[in-house]
Amino acid sequence: MNEYKKLVIKEWAAEDRPREKLSKQGPRALSDAELIAILIGSGNLEETAVELSRRILLSVNNDLNELGRKSIENLTVFKGIGEAKAITIVAALELGKRRKESDIKIKSKITGSKDAADFFQPILGDLNHEEFWILMLDRGNKIKESFKVSEGGITGTVIDVRKIMRVALEKQATSIILCHNHPSGTLQASDADLKITHKIKEAGKLIDIPVLDHIIIGYNKYYSFADEGIL
Repeated sequence: MNEYKKLVIKEWAAEDRPREKLSKQGPRALSDAELIAILIGSGNLEETAVELSRRILLSVNNDLNELGRKSIENLTVFKGIGEAKAITIVAALELGKRRKESDIKIKSKITGSKDAADFFQPILGDLNHEEFWILMLDRGNKIKESFKVSEGGITGTVIDVRKIMRVALEKQATSIILCHNHPSGTLQASDADLKITHKIKEAGKLIDIPVLDHIIIGYNKYYSFADEGIL
């Protein structure tokens, strides 16, 4: 009885090979799995690079944003994915995230909570730990600069109000927007979130730098203190 022989990518029809397909038809013609297959180059003894890529995507329900949250250690559990291949995947997804950030920065004026959330989503949406940032604006609500105040574990982070006010003054901000992420995905504002927001808001009043909003970033969604009327 003949043993089953797995076709390697080089033995596929030319139009089905990811690299050749991209060259002839452009990147939009490729599936997510085919694009990842180009990154990793080869599969394992049982799977082609495309089949392995499909299995990796299946583990995150074919969600590239969820894949972007995976660490090198998470990826190397797949047979055929060593550290070098895992690093390549992580680097490619990070480039995609930075491209999103660049697109947002072009639109430099904040007109509402969605603009602020769109600015921070690429920065905070994929993180597995909590970070607290401020967005500094000028008189026309144009972005002057963003600044990471602190970071911590998944349960929270320590906020230094004096540091926030010092940076806002140094950058000559006219107003600021607060933002932090909830790695758990929940958008419910905690008592600690409410307390620190009130504390920063009161500090801002003393130096005439109002806090316009506090955004909580979840997984592809956000919560606005201003929209909810609790700022």
